[in-house]
Amino acid sequence: MPSTGHLLTASDDQPRARLLGLVGAIEPWDDLERAHLGTAARWIAGGAPLHRVRKPDVPAMHLVSYFVVLDERRGQLLLVAHRKAGLWLPAGGHVEPGEDPWAAVGRECREELGIEAVASPITGERPLFLTVTRTRGRHAHTDVSLWYLLDADARTITSYDPGEFSAIRWLTGQQVLEEPEELLDPHMHRFTRKLRHARTVGQDAWPVPAQP
Repeated sequence: MPSTGHLLTASDDQPRARLLGLVGAIEPWDDLERAHLGTAARWIAGGAPLHRVRKPDVPAMHLVSYFVVLDERRGQLLLVAHRKAGLWLPAGGHVEPGEDPWAAVGRECREELGIEAVASPITGERPLFLTVTRTRGRHAHTDVSLWYLLDADARTITSYDPGEFSAIRWLTGQQVLEEPEELLDPHMHRFTRKLRHARTVGQDAWPVPAQP
């Protein structure tokens, strides 16, 4: 676990300690994720406010729960065309004050995709990946994003929040990696490679997409 010091206050040490545990349990994929994990751990332990309390950017650094939906049978991931970001991203949203990051996944999954969140057996209810990202455009801020993995049949996702997204796409891991990086979340290729690696544990390769 990255070094955090001992700066927690009595009033919020329990949720911060839990969050530090989630962060500390993530095995870094590369040097960049190792650096992001260290940044996140210092931020959490340092007593800074963690949650957005006023849209769009107060405080300037706050916690996000992403969730990447995997259709295991088809070997495909769900990406959404986010209207504000102008990029293809995983679904997700800001963690509310007092809310557990996994609870935020469940809430956002119902709101954005109309389904219940089912944790992937690969990860359970723990994040696979963490990023610290400066957003683009007006009101730029820094998102500390926990990336969760969900399990769902693509056929069960028949609608999405049109206020948030203009479209959705299902892509194989290889198709994600073939997409230009500038069209995606800047860490999407790295997440996909980490997921590919995680899925090889006990398996030979990313699944061959099933025929419709």
